[in-house]
Amino acid sequence: MSTPTIFIIDDQQAVRHALAEMLQVFGYSVETFESADAFVQTLSQARTGCVVADVRMPGMDGIELVRELARRNVPLPVVLISGHADVPMAVAAIKAGAEDFIEKPVDDAQLLAAINRSLARAFNELAREQSLGDMRQQMDRLTPREIEVMDLVVQGFTSAAIAARLGISIRTVESYRVQIMDKMQAPSVAVLVRQAIRLGRIAP
Repeated sequence: MSTPTIFIIDDQQAVRHALAEMLQVFGYSVETFESADAFVQTLSQARTGCVVADVRMPGMDGIELVRELARRNVPLPVVLISGHADVPMAVAAIKAGAEDFIEKPVDDAQLLAAINRSLARAFNELAREQSLGDMRQQMDRLTPREIEVMDLVVQGFTSAAIAARLGISIRTVESYRVQIMDKMQAPSVAVLVRQAIRLGRIAP
């Protein structure tokens, strides 16, 4: 994974400069933008990191930016900052999907903590996605009949019930189950059920 960058979006140059200087001292790579619209134009590139954006800006505001990133499926966490914070605005920001909401003047420690939390969650999400990708690859190795048996196993059908339903012997079902557990690298039916939920085969 590439090194995360902190993208600072604020229409006030003094704020951009102060935040960038502080974050660089702590070893972060920083890019600054004077508007959300300018930042959105760079999204054709793969971006890893965290966005720190003012709520009230000319053009697209901070909350609209959060919604736009969600609409584009861009998995960048957003920490919103505002000098005009009020409870309804904070609630709207979090509901839109912002990671955190911090009032100006920004407390350095509070902002760093919010960025670190956001990056940790983003990395965890990426790890989950990667493991989901591994599971999908494992499932691709199953034959159509094995998928049929797996779907019935995770729904709670016994080997006898599966055999009767598919018109095959119990021994054949047991053989399929061994193959499925092996290919899915599932040590137990409980693990197989959790995998099926993650893969969207059954509802949680």
